[in-house]
Order: sequence, then structure tokens, then C-alpha cells
Amino acid sequence: MRPFFLKVHRWLGLASALFLLLTGLTGALISWDHELDEWLNPAWMHSSATGAHLPSLALAQQVAHRYPQAQVTSIPLAVEAGHTLSIGVKSQVDPSSGQLYDLGFNQVFMDPVTGQELGKREWGAVWPLDRTNFVSFLYKLHYSLHLPEMWGIDRWGIWLMGIVAIIWLIDSFVGVYLTLPKSAKVARRKPGVSATMSHTSFGKRWLPAWKIRWNSSEHKRYFDLHRAFGLWTWLLLIILAFSAFALNLRREVFMPLMQSAFTLTPTPFDLRKPLPKLEQVPPNVGFEQVLALAIRDARANGWHEPAGRISYSLPYQLFSVDFYSPDADHGVAGAGHKRLYYDAIDARPLGQRIPWQGTAGDLILQAQFPLHSGRILGLPGRILISVMGVVVAMLSVTGVYLWWKKRKARKVSVMIAQGSTQLHAYRPDRVDVF
Repeated sequence: MRPFFLKVHRWLGLASALFLLLTGLTGALISWDHELDEWLNPAWMHSSATGAHLPSLALAQQVAHRYPQAQVTSIPLAVEAGHTLSIGVKSQVDPSSGQLYDLGFNQVFMDPVTGQELGKREWGAVWPLDRTNFVSFLYKLHYSLHLPEMWGIDRWGIWLMGIVAIIWLIDSFVGVYLTLPKSAKVARRKPGVSATMSHTSFGKRWLPAWKIRWNSSEHKRYFDLHRAFGLWTWLLLIILAFSAFALNLRREVFMPLMQSAFTLTPTPFDLRKPLPKLEQVPPNVGFEQVLALAIRDARANGWHEPAGRISYSLPYQLFSVDFYSPDADHGVAGAGHKRLYYDAIDARPLGQRIPWQGTAGDLILQAQFPLHSGRILGLPGRILISVMGVVVAMLSVTGVYLWWKKRKARKVSVMIAQGSTQLHAYRPDRVDVF
């Protein structure tokens, strides 16, 4: 079985190496996406103006009037002192052509005190790549590779990275199996193995796999780095691979699997099929009406947090209102905030979401992003995920290096074998007579 799993490990590793190198390096950086974005774009992210903040809905209305081709989709209702307001927008359909307007941006930055527009950008744009969209470019590269839309489907990259995550998950189990020592029975049959060594406990025979021979040859050092780091971080690698699969193939694979084993509480997004881009229309009710209803319902539920953001989903034709303080990060242990949903046609309530509440299946679903991002452990978790991103990249590089060295060695062995065969075929004692 071992030769078979060696081949499996080799080819699965080679198939996923480049993707994991990219996702590892980008993941190490985007753990600090907000901090990096603020450092690269301070003029858009920070405001030196002092005074009372203007109402966020009024600033969003300014954006809507200034850009009638855009539909406002996300409005922060409160921001920290010294920070700006990032209002999300999406293109509407041009009635004359039946196609989407080419806005060239999906975020507008507003000064909450003066009401001045500070800048706008396309979050996740591929080109032009500059400091304004560098972090979002890396973020989207991490989970989708920026693969373009084909045949009306824009999820090819997301699906591909989900498949890579499945390969990574399988290969992680195969890899740890290959580090296990051979059984004592097999070891006794191996030439040069003493009887004492063959009776050594499993733990002692496995222990060398966890160590790095720093003073050995370059090949052995790379081999030990690949094997030892894979063992020491194996549980984290499994968590990262599984959560990446769960996030990228959530609707297509993960949710059906979860529903077969657990009871799940569906969200309005799970109950509705997303509309094609050209069929998406503005809401029938206004942001103000929905926000007033949400605040009333939140207080009736006993929620004391202020309304932090209101969003409108064009594909699903519904509103969501999150409740949190301006200085909150990603909710309780990174699982997001309390949320209420409303229909965009008649503003009827569609449900709610409370972090870390629900069935066992609900909790597993909620845990995937906090686990993958490390935010489930707060700042230490984000540091750990950055380190793991470098480890994943290193494992990919060392794996390819070891394959390449073995491939060269096999070629040399074949050449030596062929030369030996030719040498034996030549008989110097034979004299040909012409």
C-alpha cells in the first residue's frame, strides 16, 4: 500500500502546489486586510475633520443622486472617530441597452463630518493594480484566482479553489500516513535492522519524523522541513483545508452534505435562488423604512446593540440589518453580528441570525469563516493564520523540490542502468574478421 500512497501524495501535491503557494502567501497577508488597506490608503480611510457625524443614510442618498446608474447596496450606520464611511454600490441595468452600466467602481468613501467624497474604487479589480485596490486584489485572488465569467457563471475560480481544498484535505491525510513508521514485523525483514530496533515502541520509531536534521545534506533538510512541519501543523492544515472547501463550495457540496447529517436552520439566502444580473432591480421599499422596522424589532427582541450597517442584496432582493457598535470587529469570536432580514418588496420580516446560536449544524456552518480566518481566537488567531500561510507556501515549495530531485535521481539511475546494459552487451574477447 505504501508505494501506492506515495504516488497519490506525489500527484495530488503536484496538482495543488501552485494553488496552495498562492493561497498560502495571500492568506498570510489578508489576515491583516483592514490594517494594510488603511496603511496604503490613509486619505480614503481616515478623516481629520472634527464635529458631529452626518446621518449615514443622507450621505448614501448623496451618492445615489450623484451616480444615478448605481444602486446603493451597503451603508455603515456608524463609524469610529477619525474614520470614513465606505458606501457600497452596484451597477444598475441600462434601460436603453438592457446591459449593466459600466461604473468602474463599487465603493465610495465619504467623510462623515463634512460629507465630502474622498474617493471611489472597484473592490477586487484586477487592473489597474495600484495601492488603492492592492489588498482587495489579493483577497479575491486568494479565494477565486480572478477567473473571469464564462457562460454567465462567475464562480469558476471559487469552484476551482474549492476542488483544490478537497485535494489538499485528502493529501493531508495521505501525507501523515506516509510519516508513520513501518510495523515491527516489516522492520525485522529489512536488512541491517537489529532485533532491538525492530522491538522499539511505535512512538520512538515515529519520533525522527518530527525532527529536522539541520546538519545533514540539503536534500535531507528539505525532506525534514516538509515532513516535520506537515506533522506539527497537521491539525491546523486540516482545519484550513476543510474550512476552505466549506466556504468555496458551500451551496454546491457542503450544505447538501451537512443537511444529510444535521438539522440546519436555513437563512433567507438559502431559501432564495439568486437572480441573474440583468433581472436584478432596485428595492420596492426604502432604506429608511427598513431601518426603522429593524430597530423596532431589535428592541422588541431585547437587543441593546445599535444598528451598525444596513445592506441590500440585489441578487436575492432582500435587506439585512446588522447590530453592533462601531468599534466591533467581526462579532463574537469572528462569527459576525446579530442580524435581521427583510423582504425588498414589502419589508416583511424574513428571519434573524444570532452568532453561535442554533442547531449543531448551524454552529458548524457559523464556525467555518472564524476558523479559516483565525478570528475565532482574536488577534492571536490572526497571527497564527499568517504563520500558517507561510507554512503552507513552504510545504508546497519543498514538496515540488523533493519531487524534482527524485525525478533527476531516477533519470540518472535509468541512464546508469542503460549504460551498464550496453557495457555487458559489449564483448572485448570477440574479434570480428573482415
